[in-house]
Amino acid sequence: MPDSLPVISYASQSTRIVYAFGHGHLGLTQSAGTAELVADMIQSRDTSISTQPFRAQRF
Repeated sequence: MPDSLPVISYASQSTRIVYAFGHGHLGLTQSAGTAELVADMIQSRDTSISTQPFRAQRF
């Protein structure tokens, strides 16, 4: 990603689609944290950190 942050957010067209990509070479080490965020998002729970910096609409 141009800003070195992954995209972890709902698709703009549907909250039934969650994006989780763009980890670059850190995908293996960041996968567990991303999975926790996505699981919380899918289950409509508060995430442990803000997902605002990772939203797809930042571009």
